[in-house]
Amino acid sequence: MAKRDFYEVLGVKRGANPDEIKKAYRQKAKELHPDRNKDNPKAEAEFKEVNEAHDVLKDAEKKAAYDQFGHAAFEGGMGGPGGPGGPRPGSGDFSSAFSDVFEDLFGDFMGGGRGRAGARGRGGVSRGADLRYNLQVKLEDAYNGKQATISVPGSVKCETCSGTGAEGGAQPQSCPTCSGHGKVRAQQGFFTIERTCPTCSGRGQIIKNPCSACSGQGAVRKDRALNVSIPQGVETGTRIRLAGEGEAGQRGGPPGDLYIFVEVAEHAIFKRDGLHLHCAIPVPMTTAALGGEIEAPLLDGGRTRVKVPVGVQSGKQLRLRGKGMPALQRPGQMGDMYIELMVETPVNLTTRQKELLREFESVKADNSPQSKNFFDKVKGFWDSMTG
Repeated sequence: MAKRDFYEVLGVKRGANPDEIKKAYRQKAKELHPDRNKDNPKAEAEFKEVNEAHDVLKDAEKKAAYDQFGHAAFEGGMGGPGGPGGPRPGSGDFSSAFSDVFEDLFGDFMGGGRGRAGARGRGGVSRGADLRYNLQVKLEDAYNGKQATISVPGSVKCETCSGTGAEGGAQPQSCPTCSGHGKVRAQQGFFTIERTCPTCSGRGQIIKNPCSACSGQGAVRKDRALNVSIPQGVETGTRIRLAGEGEAGQRGGPPGDLYIFVEVAEHAIFKRDGLHLHCAIPVPMTTAALGGEIEAPLLDGGRTRVKVPVGVQSGKQLRLRGKGMPALQRPGQMGDMYIELMVETPVNLTTRQKELLREFESVKADNSPQSKNFFDKVKGFWDSMTG
């Protein structure tokens, strides 16, 4: 029986990229796995067919040979992957397929997954964990930008062994139990089960003489002082990534990253709303009635004169264009500043001031439009209630 086209088996188009091939394989493998299709006698054969197709298309050299020669590339004599030195597709490496599908199904649940921070590679080399640092800055620092020095607790590469974990910086040796693979296999009926090597704990290598400074880990605990550039316009929740400043990797592995989460502290004068600033300024009653000017503070440390309209009421907002916050990573773009005028009633009046106010009150004039409008509405309400 002629073999089906490998691209057709996985349900992808020719020219599909590795991610598309991997995604299609995982989906097909989940659907056709024998454990999920116990009532389907064809499931095992179809599952092996999917595994065979994936084994070829996931490998760049095998895929190139297949694209040029088709199935003939693996039937011997073509110098392809089916020839000497390469496994033949169709050999049905069922245990490998089961391992891939099992990890895809249960890896995240078990806290595993390939390519994660801290995952071990061959030789026990593992990437260091990412770190998080919460940094609180003043609103002025978010406006102007700042260079801050922070102290980060974590692990760094051991200088005694240069990160190898072995005394004197010697290189680890291949594990004799697993031959450097980090896993051992055991046949259990129909399946070949892989488990972590008990001798090297999955590292694939062993250290006969561990470094006394780091106990064979290749990293030691140490606080580090780092300089951080706080850009203009940062907001609460802004994340700054410092590549390679996380935990040191084990046994010479690459370090993780440091993520700084910024929190902008509340300000005593200004309230922030995105790119805009709000500032409530008290205005004397006389200035509100007669008009005039007040002095308003600016976040950059400066000040400006603001005209108060005649007869202004509490809550009136005045807009100062371009006096708000700078936009993050958008040079030259600024928000606005809104000044809210709060008319202040005088207290602790002198005798003369009281006399002047009583004199003012005795002079009847229609100069309280809001009061008149309100009480007209109240009178109408009372009239409607009394019928």
